[in-house]
Amino acid sequence: MDSFEVVEICAGAGGQALGLEKAGFEHALAVELDRNACDTLHENRPAWKVALGDVASEDTWKPSDYEGVDLLAGGVPCPPFTIAGKQLGATDERDLFAWAVELAGTVRPRALLLENVRGLSMPRFAGYRQHVLDRLASLGYVAFWQLLQASDYGVPQLRPRFVLVALRPEDAPYFQWPEPVEQTPTVGEAIGDLMASNGWEGAKAWAKRANRIAPTIVGGSKKHGGADLGPTRAKRAWAELSVDALGVADEAPMRGATIPEGKPGPKLTCEMVARIQGWSDDYEWTFSGRKTTKYRQIGNAFPPPVAAAVGQSIMRAFKRVGVPQQRESVEHDPIYRVLRETDGFVTYNQLVRAVGRPIEAPELERRMSLLGQDFHIEVNEDKTLPAYKLGDFRAFVGQQDHDRHELFMKYQARIS
Repeated sequence: MDSFEVVEICAGAGGQALGLEKAGFEHALAVELDRNACDTLHENRPAWKVALGDVASEDTWKPSDYEGVDLLAGGVPCPPFTIAGKQLGATDERDLFAWAVELAGTVRPRALLLENVRGLSMPRFAGYRQHVLDRLASLGYVAFWQLLQASDYGVPQLRPRFVLVALRPEDAPYFQWPEPVEQTPTVGEAIGDLMASNGWEGAKAWAKRANRIAPTIVGGSKKHGGADLGPTRAKRAWAELSVDALGVADEAPMRGATIPEGKPGPKLTCEMVARIQGWSDDYEWTFSGRKTTKYRQIGNAFPPPVAAAVGQSIMRAFKRVGVPQQRESVEHDPIYRVLRETDGFVTYNQLVRAVGRPIEAPELERRMSLLGQDFHIEVNEDKTLPAYKLGDFRAFVGQQDHDRHELFMKYQARIS
């Protein structure tokens, strides 16, 4: 039988790792910064090679040692792109997305899989996405972006993830995004047995009230307090499911338990949250550490069933299953493309011709402002209408003198 190996960066507690294992991949290496998550990986898969430390440091691992691995995968940090944050993108010291793309040039995997939050799919990052596609094309890969909903793959929660898959040209025609499953359980159906595990008489009635899928589980970061189920809007959504989102319980309600006045229902345990995140009898896993540590590991994970579905699609492409299809490349930012392809300054009229429609001055200024957050943009205002020239990408892609290193060391204790 064919054997396919994966190197996984920013592996976390193993959500993606377990899903890829289910898809048929064997782990050559998992790299993770958080010691508790590494303990979880060791506890569940003692045979795996796990490297603890900064994934971008060769003191942690040497990418060239894994040249030619079948799959390079990872869930790089999401705060640079999250809608709830500042969306600093390339200027965020935690941004490793562009670096991971460059890593493909060293490791030369047969395929690349990176996942992140929905924010990366927004107009704010159109230029960033276009840069990623162009860079992968220059490295010899055909790349695809797709926004996937975890609930389409049997995970009982609203958890959109923006996924990048890049393959070599001979494999790419056989890649298809996974098809959704026919049915996804509600929260009550998914964890009703856990809620009743200590004999609580109200569990059955509670499960009937928890009759929808959950809002997105929020893992939080080290710089914030203890575990809870998200911001105010998420807490309201949990309350509609009869769940108290102000914290996580140590155990399920006991026999004879009553809900305190003013509370919508019981709190969830880490085991319940893991079930909602996609761990189940089909995806068995245990977590190391105390309650808050466990919750963060669970909440920050890529749901195993989603990882398995994408991994299976990549595996089918490797095995050339199905009818090959030619795909047209999707352009994310024509203005960035024109700037990139033009030597010197680009005039307003050149941009209008490239985009194929008139561009009002305020719109052009807004687009340039967005691009300027991730790229150095030089502006020439000598003429009636300004002209623009694309400079360097601001993101960390492996530079020894990048600000990322100093900022990483300064804030390492709270990066998660």
